[in-house]
Amino acid sequence: MLPIHAVLDPLKAALSGANTAVLAAPPGAGKTTVVPLALLDQPWLGDGKVLVLEPRRLAARAAADRMASVLGESAGGQVGYRTRLQSRIGPRTRIEVVTEGVFTRMILDDPGLEGIGAVLFDEFHERSLDADLGLALARETQGALREDLRLLVMSATLDVAGVSRLLGGAPVIEAQGRAYPVQTRYLGRNPPERFEEAMARACLTALGEETGSVLAFLPGQGEIHRVARLVGERLRLPNVDVVPLYGGLDRTEQDRAIAPAAPDRRKLVLATSVAETSLTIDGVRVVIDGGLSRVPRFEPSSGLTRLATVRVSRSSAEQRRGRAGRTQPGVCYRLWDEEQTRGLVPHQKPEIQEADLTGLALDLARWGARSTEGLALLDPPPAGAMAEARKVLGRLGALDADGGLTAHGRRLTRIPLSPRLAHMVAIASDDGDALTGARIAALLSEPGLGGSSVDLADRLAALARDRSPRAQDAEKLAGRWAKAAGGGVGRVVEPGLLLAEAFPERIARAKGRPGELLLASGRGALLDPADHLARETWLAVGELGGGDARDRVRLAAALDEETLRARLSRLIETEDRLAREPSGRPVIRRVRRIGAVVLDERIVGAPDAAQLAAALRAEVEAEGLAGLRWGEQSTALRARLAFLRGLDDAWPDVSDAGLAAARETWLWPLLDGARSLETIADARLADGLRALIPWDLQRRLDELAPVRLTTPLGSAAIDYAAEGGPRVDIRVQELFGVTTHPTVGGGRVPLTLALLSPARRPVQVTRDLPGFWAGSWAAVRSEMRGRYPRHPWPDNPAEASPTTRAKPRGT
Repeated sequence: MLPIHAVLDPLKAALSGANTAVLAAPPGAGKTTVVPLALLDQPWLGDGKVLVLEPRRLAARAAADRMASVLGESAGGQVGYRTRLQSRIGPRTRIEVVTEGVFTRMILDDPGLEGIGAVLFDEFHERSLDADLGLALARETQGALREDLRLLVMSATLDVAGVSRLLGGAPVIEAQGRAYPVQTRYLGRNPPERFEEAMARACLTALGEETGSVLAFLPGQGEIHRVARLVGERLRLPNVDVVPLYGGLDRTEQDRAIAPAAPDRRKLVLATSVAETSLTIDGVRVVIDGGLSRVPRFEPSSGLTRLATVRVSRSSAEQRRGRAGRTQPGVCYRLWDEEQTRGLVPHQKPEIQEADLTGLALDLARWGARSTEGLALLDPPPAGAMAEARKVLGRLGALDADGGLTAHGRRLTRIPLSPRLAHMVAIASDDGDALTGARIAALLSEPGLGGSSVDLADRLAALARDRSPRAQDAEKLAGRWAKAAGGGVGRVVEPGLLLAEAFPERIARAKGRPGELLLASGRGALLDPADHLARETWLAVGELGGGDARDRVRLAAALDEETLRARLSRLIETEDRLAREPSGRPVIRRVRRIGAVVLDERIVGAPDAAQLAAALRAEVEAEGLAGLRWGEQSTALRARLAFLRGLDDAWPDVSDAGLAAARETWLWPLLDGARSLETIADARLADGLRALIPWDLQRRLDELAPVRLTTPLGSAAIDYAAEGGPRVDIRVQELFGVTTHPTVGGGRVPLTLALLSPARRPVQVTRDLPGFWAGSWAAVRSEMRGRYPRHPWPDNPAEASPTTRAKPRGT
């Protein structure tokens, strides 16, 4: 009996008395396959179906197969599954195991979830974006349309109290884990050693020291194949089968990895985090954890989602360790030192905080929500990423100026793809070639499909030749997408044009050496110089990876410039820029560009005053204030205003950012008649700064921040930009007789006095002149009398007369 059986009665009671519940059950407890079957006979369910949400296709299919086998059936009977690529649902199906993305589509298509009695969110701790959104929408359905709908959130490692609060105080049921002990062995890792070498060595060690099959966790497909090669070269055990397991494998290969080893044989399963949850791989009693995971990270600034290799979280490490104790006592090898476990983050960040949010924004618009406010979300999405997502949807024509769904946006919601790819398929359909657009979408959304060539044309050709089950499923899926888009056929559209429609910021032009590209986003990119695409002038880039400043192109298509100009003319911006001939004469250069990529430019004549001012404004908008030449007068005034701003926010912000924000007020009037930014006179810049001072403060400027300090013998300049605050450099003898320390800012800020010798060398720095006279003056006086005997050095300078002169000879 599995541990989950001990809590089935409390769970059933909770769902009979309430429409929400939270189930916390450690790995191996059996929640995924036992709970859905146990709910089928509940009176509240009636003839309704149970939906079980899984984060991955492999887990969905495996869970459905296992539940079906318990009933003595195969998937498609009472238990079925539905993923993006496959569906096994029949007329008798009562339990549907679906991926989280499929559920999001289901509830958007049918907010009432007709025929569904319960939705079970399995492995919710993984916090995928689709799971978070799906739960939020299901809660709205529950509150507005279906009070009878049951929602059960299940997880092995989860903030159950937080989820319970999110669900209105849902009851929490906790199950104990399986009692099989797992011994943990820390192998450590020599930093210079390559990760794959260390993992291969760990695999060979585990196979030699332990019995049974072994499950090794690696971050990605590339590492899996490299470790498989290394192990295969060194393995001396003839009864061990080395098998990979990752999401991009065909079903037959996945089934081979999950199935029990043949009699008298063992398996070494090399897997990504796809095997971390929801899967029981028969015969595995040894786990090797490499300690790394590959997670998507979205960069709003570049529009790119990168796969980052990161250290696993503590919760993931425990999930992986738990795989070793599913069916018998086990062993977990960890490729790090024991004390490093404390340094692991407790949980990975939820996807909603790091993902591309264009899909979320489109789904919310379809749902009728202009924001996430009021939705039952554990974590809100970042405001900046949501704003960028809506901006992208606006450029695609999916949202109107008010953020509402347009007709094109409604069309995109009918194509079950990310908004960019749905837009691409819709455009292809309008051009009479929906299937090509859909096939490109399949290549972009299914890693490894169509091979690894950089050229999109090569990948499309490889997909057409591929007869594997996965490729055939992808072809069927592409056909459904094409049909959803309208099914236009009869023409052939350039693949490069379709990529440019989906990713206009990745339109690229060759520059510099072969393989060097400039993207419309302004980023650089690299292409293998030996690749035939490196000879093309224009490319549309579909996939990028690596690099901080420059990315490597992983998928692209040639783009014809004439087609680009004709079909994507809406992307072309025309801008008149001020330029200078070698003689210094200003000219207007008309530039046509797509983002940062220039198509062409030409001189259109000398600027008149209005054009010159407009060009200078454009220069400021593009490059900021760097072209201005601040002189002594404007720099000093700016420092005085910055000092006063530090005392009172009523004074203008004259930082670079503040001046840039207020440019229309102070700088634009100065551009009239100017030939360039650097020719604006220092005095005019100072006048511009004064225009920022509120009228009621203008009279107080000299009072609160005087230009000079009045002294008994005249005055001295005050440096408001000095480190440590306003400062005056002055000979100490000029301050004889001064008994009150001078201040600025209406008496709030004492001046820093840098006291100098007669030769204007530093003597002392003080912000307390009376204290200096009464204290360290005696030591200074003694030293100064020796160095400058002809100058007066009184015992009590507070009562002496100020001077700048030496004593007469003979005195």
